[in-house]
Amino acid sequence: MLSTSAIKRVAAGLVLAASGVAPFAVWLVAPAMAADVAAPPTASALVPFASEEGLQRLARAGAKVDFPALANQFEPQSNAAFCGPTTAAIVLNTVRGRSKDLPRDRSRLRAEDLQNMPPGADPSLPRFTQDNVITAGAKTRAQVLGEAMAVRDGKPVRDFGYQLRQLDQMLRANGLTTRMVVVDDAMPEASIRAELADNLKRTGDYAIVNYRREQVGQSGGGHISPLGAYDAESDSFLVLDVNPASAGWVWMPTATLVKGMRTFDTIENRGYVLVEAR
Repeated sequence: MLSTSAIKRVAAGLVLAASGVAPFAVWLVAPAMAADVAAPPTASALVPFASEEGLQRLARAGAKVDFPALANQFEPQSNAAFCGPTTAAIVLNTVRGRSKDLPRDRSRLRAEDLQNMPPGADPSLPRFTQDNVITAGAKTRAQVLGEAMAVRDGKPVRDFGYQLRQLDQMLRANGLTTRMVVVDDAMPEASIRAELADNLKRTGDYAIVNYRREQVGQSGGGHISPLGAYDAESDSFLVLDVNPASAGWVWMPTATLVKGMRTFDTIENRGYVLVEAR
């Protein structure tokens, strides 16, 4: 829709055109039309969730039952290597947020934080954090942050963050049932779309994607985040990016997401993990 100023400009141009001043009328009308009539998103464009189009997609999406629960537990990653642990914490708190046996992470409390507390008081909250989910998995915190995992030909082999299979192992170690899917060259895009969209229509299970940022039009390397919804009309998935300082939540076309997942990472392609309570 044209703005009020653009409408006035177009009207003035039409009056001048009727008076025979055609070139001047074109000068008035064309810029107003170009400035105020936005082109629709291209098939490969990432659409910010907070945009008008992004909100419209969520409103009409038929596969979005996971969105409210995930949004309620959302937190951003605390450092560049923790997209996997952060995603795991969000999903674990969504699945088991009311359980009585949740862990307490006291690592963020300092000694001075407790000095005015009553004896025996524990201000920590029972929940999974991007710090304590790591301890259950095989990969150590130091390895996630770059400690050498092996030595090859006299050189240390470092593996920052999480590969897809490492993430899957860590999720299972924290008590979730998972199904890991490596997106290789033979996997049809249609089957990936169908499985992820079906997951987003059901309560109790969630989808996590592992993709390469550069392949989807963003800056950076490998990344992990949960999915929040699927909009069939635009054929796009809502990626709840756990690094909002870098990219923020976006609607990503299916073809673009698949392209990002169908990338090699150390030993195999990236992909996705479907999770539910055990």
